[in-house]
Amino acid sequence: MFSIRKLGAIGRTYRHLNRYHRILRVLFKYGFNDLVDRLHIDQYLESGLQMINRKPREQIARLSRPERLRLVFEELGPTFIKLGQLLSTRPDLIPADFLDELAKLQDDIAAFGIDEVQAIIKEELGRAPEEIFHYFDTEPLAAASIGQVHRARMDNGAEVVVKVQRPGIENVIAVDLEILAHIAELMEQYLEEVQGHQPMAIVHEFARSLSREIDFSIELANIQRFARQFEGNPAIHVPLVYPELSTDRILVMEYVIGIKSSKVHLLREQGYDLPLIAERGANLVMEQIFVHGFFHADPHPGNVFVLPDNVLCFIDFGQMGRLSLKDREDFTDLVLDLVAGNEQQVVSGVLKVTVQLGEVDRENLGRDLGSLMDMYLYRPLEDLEAAKILQDLLDLVSRHKLSFKPSLYLMMKALSTVEGVGLMLDPKLELIRLAKPFMRKIRLGRMQPGRIAEELSHTGTSYLQLLRDLPDELRTILSQLRSGRMRLEFEHRGLKSLDSTLDRVSNRISFAIVLAALIVGSSLIVLSDIPPHWHSIPVIGLLGFLFAGVMGFWLLLSIIRHGRM
Repeated sequence: MFSIRKLGAIGRTYRHLNRYHRILRVLFKYGFNDLVDRLHIDQYLESGLQMINRKPREQIARLSRPERLRLVFEELGPTFIKLGQLLSTRPDLIPADFLDELAKLQDDIAAFGIDEVQAIIKEELGRAPEEIFHYFDTEPLAAASIGQVHRARMDNGAEVVVKVQRPGIENVIAVDLEILAHIAELMEQYLEEVQGHQPMAIVHEFARSLSREIDFSIELANIQRFARQFEGNPAIHVPLVYPELSTDRILVMEYVIGIKSSKVHLLREQGYDLPLIAERGANLVMEQIFVHGFFHADPHPGNVFVLPDNVLCFIDFGQMGRLSLKDREDFTDLVLDLVAGNEQQVVSGVLKVTVQLGEVDRENLGRDLGSLMDMYLYRPLEDLEAAKILQDLLDLVSRHKLSFKPSLYLMMKALSTVEGVGLMLDPKLELIRLAKPFMRKIRLGRMQPGRIAEELSHTGTSYLQLLRDLPDELRTILSQLRSGRMRLEFEHRGLKSLDSTLDRVSNRISFAIVLAALIVGSSLIVLSDIPPHWHSIPVIGLLGFLFAGVMGFWLLLSIIRHGRM
């Protein structure tokens, strides 16, 4: 995993400061100078900011703020594109219009050269591509921010694709993550409206996600686990992988020939059963979520192919979601209680699957949940859309200062995406009807004698261990009290802004003292008439006055820019 350090802790190296200035130039270019000012970034990066043009071009200024944010992410490259894609799955963090715009982010960037591809393959596998494969296409099939894909053929005739990591991508991401961590820290310090969402925690979650995605050995393991889940299921085909030819920077897998699920007209022309494909896709995703707790987190049309006999094939296993059994059970209880109209149970269910960002009024929460149930409870099943219900539920919990767990957001996104794809294929698809058997199975599973015995055994073991550890824990506490070594730690909040203000004030005072000393010293040199001279004026004194003038102008400009005289 990437190690995130504070910007100040890494010496402000040239590559970090250069990249930071690049990020600020792009933010100014697209009209986000108000955000830069609110974060007080200029007090950390004084040098060179005055030279940056802060006014966006007229055609850019006419765009909406969500559109400009998408363009910022696209221009800043791989790390920010991935960040935008992550934020597009988090309706608790950003408004709906930003969600829709960030969902348009494309992960297609220029390919890197074949020489670099060959060098990486030789470095990782010890042999050149032509020594490993019977044929290796020098033109990539696709290029993205993390890597690019080349088609190849094995000696036995098997068609494969070779995914190669983009050179230097780890260093690029590491620098960007450290800068993002610094910006997130400033957001927690200066932007009151986002403090409850813990920006630093989001950056750390993002770093973990990128660490998994950039390591192709993890994607290989994901495919192997996914294949075991559906072993023997004729409705799905999982691409074969070649572990002996795969590393953390290279992934070799079967080349799948099929039709993208979004090409409805082509599927219809070739005689595919569209309603069957839609139902199979929905059932396969729900089996991943509710049965296995390990699911494809991005089943959009480009990642789902249709093969002969209406068989489905998922590709791109870099982003996978994981749900514990408890999370699956809690979410199932919430949905089934919503459908059944159990208002009190729904309130408890929402609190189980969410994290509280502030004080929650259970009475108001229950009232709003009751209104939500009234909207959908008495409507025909064919009129209900899971995506719309989930979005309304997300909006509701956000209003009450609640946030779903990240894994549940991924699950909701997967369900909404597969419903959208399914409705393209079959407008009569009823995802809620298809989901009910899976959810009932989860609820009934808790009543199985074996499961009850397992939980009782686990609970009993935990209590027994607690009783065993209690004497030692009490003895440790008493020993610390007796020796006076017990410590109580307090965390001070809200002092960072004061610390930075004092730091800025002390810097200006020091600057002013040096400036005054320079003026006095220059005056003494002029009065002493120390040679050499220029127009009868001592040159050293004249240079001192000139330098003092520049310093005074710089100090005045800094004070005016901060809006404080």
